[in-house]
Amino acid sequence: MAERTIAAIATSLGEGSVGIIRISGTEAFDIADKVFLSVSGKKISDISGYCALFGEVRNGEKRIDEAVALKFVAPKSYTGENVVELSVHGGTLLVKEVLRAVLTAGAVLAQPGEFTKRAFLNGKMDLVKAESVMGLIKASNTSELRISQSVHGGGVSKQLNAIEEKLVSAAASIAAYCDYPEEDIGQINEETFIRELSCVALSFEKMLSEYDAGKVLREGIETVIIGRPNVGKSTLMNLLSGQTKSIVTDVAGTTRDVIEETVMLGEVPLHLADTAGIRESNDEVESVGVSLARQRLESAQLVLAVFCANDKLTDEDIKLLEECKDKPLIVIINKCDLGEEIIGDFAKGTEIVRMSAKLGQGIDALKDAVARVTATENLSPDSAVLISERQRDLANRAMLCVNEALNCIKSGVTPDAVGVCVDEALACLYEMTGKRATETVTEEIFRKFCVGK
Repeated sequence: MAERTIAAIATSLGEGSVGIIRISGTEAFDIADKVFLSVSGKKISDISGYCALFGEVRNGEKRIDEAVALKFVAPKSYTGENVVELSVHGGTLLVKEVLRAVLTAGAVLAQPGEFTKRAFLNGKMDLVKAESVMGLIKASNTSELRISQSVHGGGVSKQLNAIEEKLVSAAASIAAYCDYPEEDIGQINEETFIRELSCVALSFEKMLSEYDAGKVLREGIETVIIGRPNVGKSTLMNLLSGQTKSIVTDVAGTTRDVIEETVMLGEVPLHLADTAGIRESNDEVESVGVSLARQRLESAQLVLAVFCANDKLTDEDIKLLEECKDKPLIVIINKCDLGEEIIGDFAKGTEIVRMSAKLGQGIDALKDAVARVTATENLSPDSAVLISERQRDLANRAMLCVNEALNCIKSGVTPDAVGVCVDEALACLYEMTGKRATETVTEEIFRKFCVGK
């Protein structure tokens, strides 16, 4: 492990009750003793691990602030190294001054993600768990937080360990058969071999099939509310957001600009955009709004197309549906409390939800429809799912190698060729968990972290 002892501010900068400066490395205790003076006279280096001292932080003769020093002894710390955390009052200038004193005493400023990188290198976590740390820190919705918690708790790692055991067993059987042909090892049990590798392939397929749904739960989905003027788009926007985001009147064409808001509908974060009613107009301002609506429709990942239940279907409605045909689509027949004139099967083959946004009716049906369309219906935020494109790519490559191994053995190819495929699958797995990750890979992962984590 690196010889240098690192330090950084471990809490967000700004006004707060507490600010923490973390020190990690072989010299952590000695450096902390140079800046921290306890009221009892005890030194940090002399007390037992997982104990705290109260005192003050000094920079030479200058007193900076009163502080609590907490000691962690390697390997039982976040980084696996000796660690001291100094807790002081949480003012921005104050914690920066304490950090400056620690650096003057001999520590080096930590690089982004260096504490977690050291935790990985010291065997405290694998790369999959390490990647979940930033999800814990940056989670902007409950689904993202719960997924990150599940991954950090070892859910994905357990699945990968089970896969690794099967692949290692397969690789060992092939290696023994190929390397010691003179020994009485016997033929490889083809039926057992195929069954085990097929199980591995199915595990990878499940992970990959859930990746997109997991990404929706973590990051949300760009959703546009679209339709003719005065069908209730803005009322729907206000219902989903729980506040008056869009102006609602009986005058067609009230909404001219794109109104945006992020909402949670069930477990799915929707990045909503309420748009101007789509129609031909001679009004220059309204025409600009209609143009913006069409642009949002073009880039949307999910479309909520709103139609008025008590209006007959128009050519504009048919044209709008045609524009949406290549998009994930939910047709909302709104104002059902006023009666229904619209032909019920005009959007046959798509998800159709009947609502009265004004009365708040149909919201549960819409929630269920969104879950079905986004394929999140059977995926809980507590599920263990892949959380990065790096993981998805490696899982896909590993699955292709396993399938190639299965094709080889079924085609009667020699066992050594099958072994090459299994070894390649294991290499992908090891890169995913970090057992054989290159320095370039680890640097790329941890540089995205904040300093102090």
